[in-house]
Amino acid sequence: MTNPYRQPTDPSKRRSGALTEGPDRAPARAMLKAVGYTDEDLARPIIGIATTWIETMPCNYNQRELAHQVKAGIRSAGATPMEFNTISVSDGVTMGTEGMKASLVSREVIADSIELVTRGHLFDGLVCLVGCDKTLPAAVMALGRLDIPGLVLYNGSIAPGRWRGKDVTIQDVFEAVGRHATGELSDTDLLDLEAHACPGAGACGGQFTANTMATAIDFLGISPAGLSGIPATEPGKKAAAQEAGRIAARLVKEGVLPSQLITRQSLENAIVSVAATGGSTNGVLHLVAIAREMGIELSLEEFDAIAAKTPIIADLKPGGRFVATDLYAAGGTPVIMKELVKKDLLHTNCPTVDGRTIGDIAAAAEAAPLQEVVVDIASPLKPTGGLAILRGNLAPEGCVVKLAGHERTFHRGPARVFDSEEDCFAAVKAQSIEPGDVIVIRYEGPAGGPGMREMLAVTAALAGEGMDDKVALITDGRFSGATHGLMVGHISPEAARGGPIAAVRDGDVIELDVDARELRLVVEQDEIEKRLSDWQAPPPRYPSGVFAKYAASVASASEGAITTPVR
Repeated sequence: MTNPYRQPTDPSKRRSGALTEGPDRAPARAMLKAVGYTDEDLARPIIGIATTWIETMPCNYNQRELAHQVKAGIRSAGATPMEFNTISVSDGVTMGTEGMKASLVSREVIADSIELVTRGHLFDGLVCLVGCDKTLPAAVMALGRLDIPGLVLYNGSIAPGRWRGKDVTIQDVFEAVGRHATGELSDTDLLDLEAHACPGAGACGGQFTANTMATAIDFLGISPAGLSGIPATEPGKKAAAQEAGRIAARLVKEGVLPSQLITRQSLENAIVSVAATGGSTNGVLHLVAIAREMGIELSLEEFDAIAAKTPIIADLKPGGRFVATDLYAAGGTPVIMKELVKKDLLHTNCPTVDGRTIGDIAAAAEAAPLQEVVVDIASPLKPTGGLAILRGNLAPEGCVVKLAGHERTFHRGPARVFDSEEDCFAAVKAQSIEPGDVIVIRYEGPAGGPGMREMLAVTAALAGEGMDDKVALITDGRFSGATHGLMVGHISPEAARGGPIAAVRDGDVIELDVDARELRLVVEQDEIEKRLSDWQAPPPRYPSGVFAKYAASVASASEGAITTPVR
């Protein structure tokens, strides 16, 4: 038996040595031996594996098996794995309900819990297994706070369902609700579609928030490019998880830190990826949050400037034709990198967790013959990226508009004001929204919701009724990556904190001008100020508990809606 009192210290045990070495640590070793660890195990570097497995959705459902594979990879590389779990909240399942308020709040809880377990147990490194939307940024935020060697591995996207001879995703089901309301789909049709749309494990298949962030973390360098993009049920996913474990062990031995990978330049690369793929506007919120956790200044205008010079080159849903499994078959995110490098849109010298630079990955990329998912950058799908940042008297701190999937850049119309998502959804379902309206959903921001719900139930119902190209929608809440149409979210300051959106009244004219980068309430400024001076903050929707704590501490959406004090 190895004598733990006399064995030499492994130089890679930079943190865990304080937990496991020497006579004074005998009680800790005794407890760890009860779990099954040996003296040899405890003499090696210890790498935590954070899983977000949960039985409430398909998105993270394969993580138990992947965790076993990550452990095997870590052991084969001479380190010791210790698995632990945190939470996840499904956007798709909770959408349109009170439960959706928990989604963005969960990002902070996930980051906090990963940080707490890692600090408490003095891990030398970390592998985070992620799937559903908020788990991806949360894991990167935790690594940023901890700044210990580690990586994030996406458990992969779901395969598309098959219904009546065509591929379908959860987006189709949401939009079918609107078609059902108009009588276009029967009860039987809707029931049959919901039975076929989601065939197994994996996160939502379009370039919605999960796949937008999975792409972004490859470009950020904190995820091994080519491994995360393997779909959840592909046979190669298990081998990818083993390789991720080996990479993590190497990062620990070499002392490679997240702060060496996540830099201003790599954040700019990640923004380029969101713009080039027509990704979710939630990418703005999450990348700002990651930057704040890393202590890097990142303004909303930088998103606008990068999107303005980045063409859309990936033909992905919701604006395009294909899903993540198609992108994988086409060659994956490296093929997107390869096209972007042709126009010098990436910082190619940025390092990544697998030891290659972004330039190396792009140079080695091979697109599948005749693939149509990623187009030649010389002939892009759109000349500019999939989002823009607006300001104006309705959003002095900024807001985000998604431009992928439609051609509209201007709308002027009367306001239809709703103080909750539920009230608006009822009006949409009753078909009382008129063409030309500007739908306003407020008191759904980070503090006001609280939790900044996504409005997919509303926007999908509008699309299902054929109204998405006839109206505009603005909100201090968020949008799902599955949303398309002229929609503006993240309006800051939010209504609950006295932002100008709180002053809007039914019938007021609102002007949305993307070319001018302006969202404007066509009301005299004196009148707006008078209305706001008479305004009173509504009582908190939750007087106690986690929502109350979150509402009291959360920052503006323009600052990433983080709860960590800004460095």
